[in-house]
Amino acid sequence: MGAAANGTGVAKDSPDDDGTAAPFRRHVLYIPGYDPFPARRYREFYRREGAAQAALSGYSLSIRPRQGETYGWQVSAVMERPAEAEVEVLVWSDLVKGSMTPGIARTYLHLLRTAWLYLSCGALWRLIRLRKGPMIAALYPAVALILQAVVAVALAGLVLWLTWGLPFGAGWLLAVLAAGAALEGFRRLDRRLLVYYLMQDYGFATSGTGAFPDSLTARIDLFRGRVRAALALPVNEVLVVGHSSGVQIGVTLLADLIREGMPEGGPALGFLSLGQAVPMISFLPKARKLRGDLAYLSQRAELTWVDVTAPGDGASFALCDPVAVTGVAPEWQRWPLVISAAFSQTLSPDRWRKMKRRFFMLHFQYLFAFDNLSGAPGDYDYFRITAGPMTLADRFRDRAPSASRITRACNPYRDTE
Repeated sequence: MGAAANGTGVAKDSPDDDGTAAPFRRHVLYIPGYDPFPARRYREFYRREGAAQAALSGYSLSIRPRQGETYGWQVSAVMERPAEAEVEVLVWSDLVKGSMTPGIARTYLHLLRTAWLYLSCGALWRLIRLRKGPMIAALYPAVALILQAVVAVALAGLVLWLTWGLPFGAGWLLAVLAAGAALEGFRRLDRRLLVYYLMQDYGFATSGTGAFPDSLTARIDLFRGRVRAALALPVNEVLVVGHSSGVQIGVTLLADLIREGMPEGGPALGFLSLGQAVPMISFLPKARKLRGDLAYLSQRAELTWVDVTAPGDGASFALCDPVAVTGVAPEWQRWPLVISAAFSQTLSPDRWRKMKRRFFMLHFQYLFAFDNLSGAPGDYDYFRITAGPMTLADRFRDRAPSASRITRACNPYRDTE
């Protein structure tokens, strides 16, 4: 394996000017999922949950503002040895906001188009056979929108019955207004229901039938430039973290980066994918680019790729090897190392009872503190990985994949580009 995969970064053992050992240094580039909230949300997650994990685990961790043209923060930690990290958020929330339209009619059009796509290409049934949990989550907004429409129609029928006989079609007008008011009421409740949000997420992700939208492709090109700039820094490791739909962005970004050529003697390169639902896209007919990138990245020695999911996270394809289940695993597949965060074991019973009822926030648990330190496995600690003094390669060097990982190829579309 190459220097990057072995974790021999350029600044590893160099002393500071006073002769003391330099702290371990890392640059983290975080890719959010489909999230319209500003990047400062992730700084607050890191500040709050990092402090909680440090108190539980007995190490020191603090953050401070970061100067620069892109958003992020700096982290100082003392674990096995001092470490410094600079976290940079690769922002695409503006694209998310631009794709989210408040229109009721357009959301129902998203529903019809997305449902037809998954049904007509046969992906729906194969995905259900692969993992039922995330497909139940995917069907939730569709079923909820249909039920909302049924309620609206029933209310319109009731109003029409009560106003039957009014002149000049007044009853029909009132019925239409009642149905519209019902649908608008449901839309206003979406901060709690998340029906419109999830439907727009699926609508955006599938708008290219598996290919990235042009706007996102252009943004990925910019992100690749940010990672390449980080590889020129005097750090031990450059770590790309992708969460949720940010995982497939990270796959394509890193595959194209390595194809372009890596710098000689640069820092170690790591890729941490969290809560991925890659099969939702890679099983679609036109996801040829993504399938090719998965196959390419899975055999590269220039990086270390660790994929972390949890069966308790209903929004992820837990323990599914995204390369293998897509059907593009090469003969000499290296990556990813598929491991479980095992929420039911690594969270205390009380915390687990509370969290498993909070479907949306549970999908973010990978970024949060774990309070059952005796739980197995105990090797996943987001803050040790992103701010501690070990590369991703070194931390997971002797880690075997989770025994329950799924590798059977289920995808009918395996052509690549």
